[in-house]
Amino acid sequence: MQSEREGGYAPIGSYGLLGDGHGSALVSSDGSVDWLAVPRIDSAPLLAAIVDDPDGGRLLVAPAVDYEVRRRYVGESMAVETTFATGNGRLRVTDSLNQGFLGRLPWSELARRIEADGDAVPVRWLFQPGTRFATCRPWVHERDGVPFVLAGDLLAALILDGLGEPIVEDGLVRGDAVVRPGSPALLGLVAASEGPVRLPSPSEILRRQDHSIEQWEKWSGLIEYSGPHRAEVVRSALTIKALQSVDSGALAASATTSLPERVGTARNFDYRFGWVRDSAFMIDALTRLHLSQEVDASLTWLLQGVRITAPEVHVFYTLDGQPAGAEQHELGLMDGYKGSDPVMVGNKAAAQAQHGSYGDLFGAIARYVENGGRLDTETGLLVVELSDQLCDEWTRPDAGLWELSDYQRYTSSLINAWSALDRAVALVERGEVPAIHVDRWRLTKDAIHRFVDDRCWSESKSSYTFYAGTDDLDAAVLVAARTGFSAPDDPRLWSTIDAIRAELTA
Repeated sequence: MQSEREGGYAPIGSYGLLGDGHGSALVSSDGSVDWLAVPRIDSAPLLAAIVDDPDGGRLLVAPAVDYEVRRRYVGESMAVETTFATGNGRLRVTDSLNQGFLGRLPWSELARRIEADGDAVPVRWLFQPGTRFATCRPWVHERDGVPFVLAGDLLAALILDGLGEPIVEDGLVRGDAVVRPGSPALLGLVAASEGPVRLPSPSEILRRQDHSIEQWEKWSGLIEYSGPHRAEVVRSALTIKALQSVDSGALAASATTSLPERVGTARNFDYRFGWVRDSAFMIDALTRLHLSQEVDASLTWLLQGVRITAPEVHVFYTLDGQPAGAEQHELGLMDGYKGSDPVMVGNKAAAQAQHGSYGDLFGAIARYVENGGRLDTETGLLVVELSDQLCDEWTRPDAGLWELSDYQRYTSSLINAWSALDRAVALVERGEVPAIHVDRWRLTKDAIHRFVDDRCWSESKSSYTFYAGTDDLDAAVLVAARTGFSAPDDPRLWSTIDAIRAELTA
């Protein structure tokens, strides 16, 4: 198998995620790093061939002969190992975004360790930097035999060992070599933003790769879970950890932007922000795995952003914990994944109202308290302020969980609004939140429940509906089970499940 690419694009499922707690990278099964955003996940990427094959940029290393490929994550780490079988030889490439020995590196470091088993393997490699979302024209040049690229405010250098002499051409660097058993090669990339960049030795980079793998596996060992599918649970936890900013605790909804919901359509969005809903779900997962340090960091980041926008809870916040602007830019000079344009930077959903965000936030706060956390005075007063705001807001239409432009009184939003006030009352009863207006919250949550039962129920379908006054269905109303809005033995819940299965299951 050489490549499964169509029109230059690899299947999305063929990518492995690399992370170091700051930036992100995606490496495909054919040996191409098609996404590299450093120093942060939300930085303009130096490599972005996944959304723009001609000019996005890539860093490729692969056999120069036919091969079959297998790949895996290295143990319980965020390093990816790709093994190319070529006749009697095998080429093994181990990829990682490296960590420092005592914390964060002052620069970003991508390590590609290349080893051969059996026969020697001819390889080819290519570094073609991208335009960083059409914001610059990268300048590839050579200094003292070292290939450099200047791309906007990012200065990057290739650290090569055992890969022959680099050939610097217009806008790229390439080379050919033969990798022999017992003589590992290295294709390393170091980069720094708005500052100088160090040129570490190849052995230093390889030591840091070993250290990074070891650190990831030590972290995985902290996960307290012994139930079924442990490997899948740990891998999911590692993915969440890779999307969490070490600096702020922010939980990015995705490492990328503009991968389409459906190939060939324009529903491409930038998810390099921290959604309140997604973050709450991830905090819940981390709580269940007893990863208290990560939970504290992420909840603190989330509360930081909400304090700025209070009494409103925004849909999402930046990875710095600031309100996100509603500007959304289409990058018309970029192809989009398999032609699925436009490529987006920013997300206009920042300006939407979503009442369900209150329920997600309060759910995260309540689980924090239930698992040994205690609220400070400022957070307790914040819950009071937000609860009073929700009592005023819940009757107004919103964009709903699906972030639609058609504002309605969406059932899932109402159920989550009920959940928010239910948690606020529980926090008062635990002594974590002042009981200033708790009677109002109790009355309002009962009113929301009655409204949903009366106005968001279809007798003809025996189901809760998409929004008040329609018979259309929405799978998102099943949050009624998760939040406790419906009791486990509530016949309305079970008939809703049956209706959704019958009408919405594909």
